[in-house]
Amino acid sequence: MKSLHRPDMYAWSIFDRDRNMDFNSYIWIRPKGNILIDPLALSNYDFDRLNSFGGAAWIIITNSDHIRAAKGIAHVTGAKIAAPLGEKETFPIACDCWLMDGDELVSGLQVFALSGSKTLGELALLIEGKTLITGDLIRAPKAGSLTILPDNKLSHKADAVASVRRIAAIDSIETVLVGDGWSIFRNGSDRLKELAATL
Repeated sequence: MKSLHRPDMYAWSIFDRDRNMDFNSYIWIRPKGNILIDPLALSNYDFDRLNSFGGAAWIIITNSDHIRAAKGIAHVTGAKIAAPLGEKETFPIACDCWLMDGDELVSGLQVFALSGSKTLGELALLIEGKTLITGDLIRAPKAGSLTILPDNKLSHKADAVASVRRIAAIDSIETVLVGDGWSIFRNGSDRLKELAATL
């Protein structure tokens, strides 16, 4: 696992050749139970690190295309799974909690439900007002800048643009941890505003 911008957050990744970018997973270490976001399969080394951190209390899946290794990790760790309420009727694995816009699964974690992406109610997560974690809609195939899914992947572009602009209006965001691509570790709000201005 890779150390990130704050001592209680780590990431692990795999490189996707077809899209020429990393797919990323994250862990937020918390005294009251760690949270995994969109977890990929763990190497033996990373699984040992997860155990050293105290395992996992929750797994949050931002959308059904990011289920990845969540079910297996939940089985091994006993973690509960949370996913978008918008996909409740069709979500392919069992979940313990369905998240909607405005929810706070744990203290300091604010949930945003995005519209217009590939799936209904895709989640973005804001940790303590400063660290944004995105699923599919907001991504970064090129280091230093953000973009969104191609038009042909969007269910409704106008709604997707409105969702991005809503997130971009949050001035406190410093870091943008993307599900796909290169994360932004400084001036995240500025990069989001730059993205919104291009849409």
